Amino acid sequence: MSVSIRLSRGGSKKRPYYRIVVANSRSPRDGAFIEKIGTYNPLLAKDDEKRVVLDAERAKHWLSVGAQPTDRVARFLDVAGVKERPARNNPKKAEPGDKAKERAEERATKAAEAAAAANPPAAEEPAAEETAEA
Repeated sequence: MSVSIRLSRGGSKKRPYYRIVVANSRSPRDGAFIEKIGTYNPLLAKDDEKRVVLDAERAKHWLSVGAQPTDRVARFLDVAGVKERPARNNPKKAEPGDKAKERAEERATKAAEAAAAANPPAAEEPAAEETAEA
């Protein structure tokens, strides 16, 4: 049985409140769990000590047994000093998708064509001046 440390949602609509639980990874998000090891209230200020309450002893025990924390819980464990979380890097995150790149190229070509149509080529102007002088 694979065990995970994850968040279980509670609270009413638009007022979330989470329990940090140890559960079978196949059980539903808000379903049965093995043990509750803390709470997380995202509505509290970030510097509030009650925002994340975590039993570090039990978290260490479950990690030693092989429980895998989710990314959000791993952040909490890192702040609590229980388990160090490696920094993640996704350089492609801000890169636009293929369709957006195509649209940008189309816009650029249309803008270049419009600019070319608005400004006549420089080669035609000197020819007109020469005929006026003669």
